[in-house]
Amino acid sequence: MEILVEYALLVGVQEQNDEHFEYEMEELKNLAEAIDVTVVGSVTQNLERRNSTHYVGKGKIQEIRRFYEEAGANLVIFNDELSPSQIRNLEQELEVKVIDRTMLILDIFARRARTHEARMQVELAQLQYSLPRLVGLRASLSRQGGGTGGGFQNKGAGETKLELDRRKIEDQIAKLRRDLEQVKEQRETQRKQRKRSGIPVVSIVGYTNAGKSTLLNQLLQRFNDDDTKNVYEEDMLFATLDTSVRHLKLPDKKEFLLTDTVGFVSKLPHHLVKAFRSTLEEAKNADVLLHVVDVSNPDYPYMMQVTNETLHEIGVESVQTINVYNKSDLAEVPYPRTSGSTVWISAKEAAGLDELIDLIKKTVFGQYITCKLLIPFERGDIVSYLNDKANVKHTEYEEGGTLMTVEMDSSEKTKFEEYIVSH
Repeated sequence: MEILVEYALLVGVQEQNDEHFEYEMEELKNLAEAIDVTVVGSVTQNLERRNSTHYVGKGKIQEIRRFYEEAGANLVIFNDELSPSQIRNLEQELEVKVIDRTMLILDIFARRARTHEARMQVELAQLQYSLPRLVGLRASLSRQGGGTGGGFQNKGAGETKLELDRRKIEDQIAKLRRDLEQVKEQRETQRKQRKRSGIPVVSIVGYTNAGKSTLLNQLLQRFNDDDTKNVYEEDMLFATLDTSVRHLKLPDKKEFLLTDTVGFVSKLPHHLVKAFRSTLEEAKNADVLLHVVDVSNPDYPYMMQVTNETLHEIGVESVQTINVYNKSDLAEVPYPRTSGSTVWISAKEAAGLDELIDLIKKTVFGQYITCKLLIPFERGDIVSYLNDKANVKHTEYEEGGTLMTVEMDSSEKTKFEEYIVSH
């Protein structure tokens, strides 16, 4: 089978005072390359606001056409989400396949989705995006048919076919919503069980490719000695779409659950955020967030802003946050070090993990107390429970029983009130 190599021209409109425009165009190039599209150049235009019918001004259309013809491009990618009429108008005027930033991100998600849930979430977002755009997406949707899930092969059909497509898509959306609702209920049940267990939840969030999975794996290697629990990591955009929950037990018996979430990106499609809502809500119920930042990227403050805005959009508010400035080795800043609730690390080198764990402990286990207990010899069950579950700092044997100095969660204290001799 002949594989179509795609050569793309990027087009972006810089609206007034958009100081992040250059970074977004650079990111658009990275997104295109993430699905093996070769970028041959870009055309940009400064406008008060984007043109409502053609996205760019009329004169720019000819420039785009000349450019892609000369460069041999067979695809034009626009930096913003296009309306159905904009897609239709652009495809007519340019006579080339047109896709927008949203379609590009949806395509990447479709290729990266590994679990059944992630695939359903991506498909739901794709269908919701395509429904109002059926007419204008004739050529563009054929790329979605290229074996990457989504399965839209609507080529050159008439109006009746369009009606059928619309009905089929609506049915499919309804079915996916029902199926995802069931998955959501299962998630809720799991969350409630975790809450009941009393084990704190630490959730890793951040921009795509900031090093979240690398950090998770390094923590697992340091404290779990079990490689089977590692998560997938690769130096590419959206390597992780599936939330993974891992149990970490520290040497002093403190334990917490670590959850990893999908990475964010600027202009993350609204449908996608909604479809992934139940996955992203893992962060909402966390006791602390680890906001992982690629500090070696000069645009990292903007990436942090995008992450915070996306979290705000899904209702994650007032959760204590530790800023984890990763890739410090590439940023040539002093590391490992901490300042307030910020830590500079290099996950790749496993440098700064102890400092990070100390910060997590301060944030999550602030309610821990140290007390002395005198446990009668006949209650050996309590001694073994404390040895297993708490951080026993000192043990000696006296006439009246076993004297233990123990650090434990204040909620545990009430269980052993009668044995406490001082705290």
